[in-house]
Amino acid sequence: MTKLYEKLIKSCPTESEIRNGLKKTASAVPDRPDKHLLMKILNLIDLTSLNTTDNKSQILRLTGTVNSFKSRFSNIPNVAAICVYPNFVPVVKEKLTAKNVRISSVAGAFPSSQTFRTIKVDECKMAKDNGAEEIETVIPVGSFLGTDYAFVAEEIREIKKAIGDTTLKVIIESGLLVSRELIFKASTIAMDAGADFIKTSTGKTNISATPEAAFIMCQAISDFYSETGIKVGFKASGGIVTAAEAFTYYQIVNYCLGDEWLNNNYFRIGSSRLANNILSEIAGERHDHF
Repeated sequence: MTKLYEKLIKSCPTESEIRNGLKKTASAVPDRPDKHLLMKILNLIDLTSLNTTDNKSQILRLTGTVNSFKSRFSNIPNVAAICVYPNFVPVVKEKLTAKNVRISSVAGAFPSSQTFRTIKVDECKMAKDNGAEEIETVIPVGSFLGTDYAFVAEEIREIKKAIGDTTLKVIIESGLLVSRELIFKASTIAMDAGADFIKTSTGKTNISATPEAAFIMCQAISDFYSETGIKVGFKASGGIVTAAEAFTYYQIVNYCLGDEWLNNNYFRIGSSRLANNILSEIAGERHDHF
């Protein structure tokens, strides 16, 4: 591991710091967020379809809802990205016409990350070559829990090298990491190895995003930025359904990282259901556009 990693790993927040920080962020969450904040949150969402039953028709429909959004809601910003399995990237690439909406793909044996590294690297590169502007990949959680940290870092570096300037979001699967120290360590390893974003979870485990994990990860990002001047993004994903839940994560990012991170270049929320709920809150009536 690098000297930077060895230095950063010593600054993991204590349980007291996490508890006090979350109290402060919770007090900043309004009972009813105003429309401006709701619209800002909508523009942070990666609209996601990662189901075993996904097919071309479903992905075409999803892409169509994003394309038609501005014609129906001209004063509301669109979602940040469409996130799909790699085999559907060409479908989205061909049909997506909405401006400023990125194409994101999970890859690298998502969600288990259990296969040969060559296959993971090749799949990430294939997704990129077929039009993905952002690649999401899961750390080899088994290797990480087995304390083979060098293996984890080497894999992330190899994937990043293969996809070049394409944004790399590294999923640490925080719900499977049993302590604040492990969440902080996984976050630091990912950033030190070249991650452009660190993400809480796949949404495929019993425990997905939690405010505690988000706080730890955002503190790791803050420490990394202090040492390197490099801004790494944060993505919360899994089980975030309501406006209140989304705004909790918004306030955590605001508290730990500040206003410069409160945009979709550095902050995302992954969800398949949140977008309609946010849209309905903005409109004051139910809308199931997405």
